[in-house]
Amino acid sequence: MTRISEHTLGALELDLTWKSDVATHTEVYRAEHVNFWRDLFPKVVTNELMGSEPKDRLQFLFSPGEMTPAYATKQVFDLPTKGFERRKLNGHRIEPRMGRFYPKGLLKGLANIYDANTEPFRCISVDSSKLSVDLNHPLADKATGLQVSVVDVQEKDDERGGRLTDWIETITNGPGMQARSGKKPTDFFSGDPFMRKDESKDAIFYAKPRLITHIDTQAQAMIKDLYERYLGPGMHVLDLMSSWRSHVPESLPLGSLVGLGLNAQEMADNPQLTEYVVHDFNTEPRLPFEDRRFDAVICTVSVEYMTRPFEVFRDVARILRPEGLFIHTFSNRWFPPKAIRIWEELSEFERMGLVSEYFLESGSYDNLKTYSARGWPRPETDRYYPGLLTADPVYAVLGQTIR
Repeated sequence: MTRISEHTLGALELDLTWKSDVATHTEVYRAEHVNFWRDLFPKVVTNELMGSEPKDRLQFLFSPGEMTPAYATKQVFDLPTKGFERRKLNGHRIEPRMGRFYPKGLLKGLANIYDANTEPFRCISVDSSKLSVDLNHPLADKATGLQVSVVDVQEKDDERGGRLTDWIETITNGPGMQARSGKKPTDFFSGDPFMRKDESKDAIFYAKPRLITHIDTQAQAMIKDLYERYLGPGMHVLDLMSSWRSHVPESLPLGSLVGLGLNAQEMADNPQLTEYVVHDFNTEPRLPFEDRRFDAVICTVSVEYMTRPFEVFRDVARILRPEGLFIHTFSNRWFPPKAIRIWEELSEFERMGLVSEYFLESGSYDNLKTYSARGWPRPETDRYYPGLLTADPVYAVLGQTIR
């Protein structure tokens, strides 16, 4: 079996873990075509990788400031509100909100920051005359764990140069943005966050069956793996906003899998559902089920269409048993006419923060977790290949009902 050396290429899975005040967080990144002579890792990781072989797993713990630039107080300061450029996005002006992230290019009058700068900064307070900004990396003050799993190692013919990848910079680009600033709730809800481009009744929009999948097969497989990790044999599960596929492993012997959605024909075509109900909870958030009926509720690539999430999350807690699971999975693709306005304004990792606030606002859940999986190769059979070489990312937020 080939072992890692400076003369090999390989594939790794990089698991980044950390904690915030309200949740635990995991980012999994598939590092393909790793050049162990050229690419960058922390020295301790490089040293441990040498001599490793497929199926080996290496564990590391980094103090704050070791994986990302260290937290610096000088990176936190006040600006007059006119120093924030209120550009338009989808016809609406971007307003600074407490706890939200924005591209640095929106800041005016700062040295070495230009209009095209997309690196994120955080607004940590705002009033009529000034706003406070934090330019530190979102993980700058966090201890982080890193697990490196060796997937594949191959000898390379020669070294002809080429790209150099800083894999730590890659995997830390995004994580941290889903957490609150300190213990203050992030302001996702000022303005009209739940407006949509198409405000017609959802029953009309979804009247025609759409027997399609919204994400590629690799992303579907990752969601199945996630559900298999948290769902167990004999559990009674509700598939919220259900369709013609549920993304639950076919081999998992659930006690029941009930679908709730807007199109009966789609759900009738779902071979895993034991029963289904047509119900529009954007119109009537109370779900048509008795208290404590389910062990788990899953919602796949659909949370971005909820216009009354606070009420729905509270009612889901009603129909879950104590310590029951509510699991949301999503990606970066959706039906634009029916997605809520705030969803399109946020970066991908901030969307996990938005869903986390739904859980926290309800006061009915604890043991919150966020999860993301990125970097996997896109299947060659996918319609977007080779235009897109990486699979659709997967994001998840889950919580348990309070006992």
